[in-house]
Amino acid sequence: MAENKRTPVPEAVALRYDRERENAPRVVAKGRGIVAQQLMEIAKKHSVPVYQNQSVTQLLMAVELDREIPPELYQAVANVLAYVYRLDGRAGAKAGKRR
Repeated sequence: MAENKRTPVPEAVALRYDRERENAPRVVAKGRGIVAQQLMEIAKKHSVPVYQNQSVTQLLMAVELDREIPPELYQAVANVLAYVYRLDGRAGAKAGKRR
């Protein structure tokens, strides 16, 4: 019998975090399928770091648009932000060496 394997539909969530103005990161964009692909293209075009983790993405997809993430997602998103900050640090170090 042939298995009916579905190709997973891509999902993407964009977060913003302004430590001076917000208590927690906020979901500013999210989507599935072509919308997710467009979000990824926009991120790439603007050199926005991308963290890929299906479990975290699924949890964030449940957060309403323009809402801060709930406390139960703080640790998962802290891991995402740590990854992004490490990437930014490497990019900054490389830029500093070029000067």
